[in-house]
Amino acid sequence: MTIAGSDCSAGAGIQADLKTFQHFGVHGLTVLTCVVAESANVVRAVHPVPVDLLRKQLALMLDAFPVAAVKTGMLVSAAHVAAVAELLAARPRLPLVVDPVMIASTGTPLLEPAAMRAYRELLLPLARLITPNLPEAEALLNDSIPNKAALIPAALRLAEMFKTGVLLKGGHLDGPDCLDVLVADGEVHPFCAPRLSVAGSHGTGCTLSAAVTAGLALGECLPAAVAAAKDYLGNTLRHSYVFHSPGGGSIHALNQATSALFAAPAIPSAR
Repeated sequence: MTIAGSDCSAGAGIQADLKTFQHFGVHGLTVLTCVVAESANVVRAVHPVPVDLLRKQLALMLDAFPVAAVKTGMLVSAAHVAAVAELLAARPRLPLVVDPVMIASTGTPLLEPAAMRAYRELLLPLARLITPNLPEAEALLNDSIPNKAALIPAALRLAEMFKTGVLLKGGHLDGPDCLDVLVADGEVHPFCAPRLSVAGSHGTGCTLSAAVTAGLALGECLPAAVAAAKDYLGNTLRHSYVFHSPGGGSIHALNQATSALFAAPAIPSAR
């Protein structure tokens, strides 16, 4: 299940999550938090869903389906974060992946400042994994992460702070390679890959966290789920594409046409 916003350009948010869930062979449920008027290049408007409607969506999905794992994306406000945390706190064994969406790829803020405290106090401590990028991690730590040498100490601090697994994404740092650091159950797992010179980066965080969530739903351990998610994201980036907008400019997008490009993983028949 994904608890996130709707991206009308279908590159991020619940649309990207559903494409990812389908690739991994799991049934995706959606709980809508907001409607966003955006493309890969611009965010024009964010319209929050009423908190009571958010609660009703989430409660119904938890009651009606055998939910195996949950991820959160854009949660908009402190009230939305608190509502999600309240309902998920009653399911402590349900694996939760929190992508702390705060800033769009365009640089537009996507989270009210008051929601940071709700994240820290209510939601992040419930997570099995949090997946901050560099600016989000710096905001959570109230400290800078200036280079690759600082990634592992920062990930360990976040894991200790919120008593959870951490996948700290280092793609914002310069260099020919991208280093992500996973801290899971006290162990550090580095994931390093050559930087791909593609512009189709809209929705990468959503796609990665959704892929990890699918892996957890299928019973994978965190390192295996993250490794499979990284492979999948790499494939979507390598096959990203660009087209020209009628209004001018270029649109870049991840290519998640999985059936044509790369095979979905086998799903154990016993599940």
